[in-house]
Amino acid sequence: MNRSWIYIFIGVLFEVIWVTGFKHATDVWTWAATVVSLIVSFALIISASAKLPVGTVYAVFTGLGTVGTVVVEMVMFDEPARPLKLVLIAILLAGVIGLKVIGGESPADHPKEAKG
Repeated sequence: MNRSWIYIFIGVLFEVIWVTGFKHATDVWTWAATVVSLIVSFALIISASAKLPVGTVYAVFTGLGTVGTVVVEMVMFDEPARPLKLVLIAILLAGVIGLKVIGGESPADHPKEAKG
């Protein structure tokens, strides 16, 4: 796994924090954590997009962020874990894993091949 994928996975963790913070932040400190998480998350995703296909980066980022946010809401904030919701999360995760497997590198990583 290269550094760009690590950036995506760390960025997803920060995404879950800021998305959850939008709903649950109640004071200056929780709002500050939300804003810092937003900035870190996007900085990491922008860095990853420089080396990987943007569509793959965005799909994996938002897909894993969605799964993470739903799981955090269920575990920490008593969101109901209905069976259909769990099946849909599994399908989403399968798609994200599929994109990771076939994602690869962008043509910019291979300039001689990109020129044709």
